[in-house]
Amino acid sequence: MNLIVVVVFIGAFAVFALLMLATGTGATQQTKKVLARLDSALATSWTNSSDIVVDLRKQELLSAIPWINRWLMKIELAPRLRLLLYQANLKWTAGGLLLMTCAAFAIPAYVAYLKTNSTLLSLLVGVAIGATPFLFVLFKRGQRFKKFETELPDALELMVSALRVGHSLNAALSLVSRECPDPISTEFRICFDEQNYGLELRTAMDNLVTRVPLQDMKIVCTAILIQKESGGNLAEVLEKTSHVIRERFRLKRQIMTHTAQGRLTGIILTLLPVVLGILLYFLNPKSMSLLWTRDIGIKLLYTSAAMTFVGGLIIRKIVDIDV
Repeated sequence: MNLIVVVVFIGAFAVFALLMLATGTGATQQTKKVLARLDSALATSWTNSSDIVVDLRKQELLSAIPWINRWLMKIELAPRLRLLLYQANLKWTAGGLLLMTCAAFAIPAYVAYLKTNSTLLSLLVGVAIGATPFLFVLFKRGQRFKKFETELPDALELMVSALRVGHSLNAALSLVSRECPDPISTEFRICFDEQNYGLELRTAMDNLVTRVPLQDMKIVCTAILIQKESGGNLAEVLEKTSHVIRERFRLKRQIMTHTAQGRLTGIILTLLPVVLGILLYFLNPKSMSLLWTRDIGIKLLYTSAAMTFVGGLIIRKIVDIDV
């Protein structure tokens, strides 16, 4: 009888122990699976999260040369040059532009000094040729802004159509970024993305005006912000803004027609001394060579160049009328 009781007790204990072992094994395996999933998701088994430093700041290379890049990061000139290159849609860096300018200044100035042995003339030649990279950037910037200004009324009409069929302002910006050509599409896409990333409308519009500092763009952004604060029909506001911009274009063309004679006069008066001097040199080289072989002739050349330059600027200021 005692043997039967012992056997039953041992059997019950064994069954209970097996059940506890099975339950504990299952729980352990499940726990291990959960921990393995967490390790794979957090990558804790591969790297130490406390040792990782993530830099979320936007890093832009100002120059391919490290010490020039560090120097440009310290001065205020680099952001302005970077903005200027972006507005010109050029892939250059600020350091590359400065290096090209220095090379374009130093090499011609040195060659001119070897030929003429005149420091002032060498500096004038160096400055004139060294300014060509900046002049090229300004030319490309002006072309891009002119194209933007021409395409802006069509983009506004597209936004008006989108708003009238029930789209939001953000959806209208997205439509312009998809349908309009560059540079309208590029700038409005950046504005649309900034709003999607959480920037306020005023900040996104201010950034747009910073990238495209045109009077027409300022009018558009001001109209949108005023409507956002005071309410009203945004489609009607943008339609009237588009009409104002088209009227400004018409007035600009009319002014260009009326000032064509003055601009042509300025070009002729600026180029006439140079062309006349070259022709006289071919006709009588000995007489014209007195201008750069004698001191009084060199002084007259400098004076005439300065007066021609100042006269051209005065004529340009007269015919340049802001609308």
